[in-house]
Order: sequence, then structure tokens, then C-alpha cells
Amino acid sequence: MIDVLLEFCDFCGTCVGVCPTDAITLEQVQLHIDSELCAGCGDCVDICPVGALERQA
Repeated sequence: MIDVLLEFCDFCGTCVGVCPTDAITLEQVQLHIDSELCAGCGDCVDICPVGALERQA
């Protein structure tokens, strides 16, 4: 599972485009990761330009 660190997120949407399961949605200034769809692959974590996403321990 992936956590969103909203204090760092600039809502650029880069993570939305790389999610292979379409688990990430961005609406205005709210980023949501659907835990049922998220495969935990970390593609979004790797591509986030501001480090606003992290893998849960």
C-alpha cells in the first residue's frame, strides 16, 4: 500500500499516469489511492518529483 504525504504533494498528476491498476485519482487538490485497486508496485513512488508518496512499512 502507498501513503500520500499531502504536505509535500503539489497535485501535478504525474503518479496518476504511471499507475498500472488505475488506483490513483486526482480531483482538484485531492489525491486518492484506492487501496482495493493498488497493487503496491511503487511506480508512483519512484516517479513522484516531490517525494509525496511512500510505501507503507
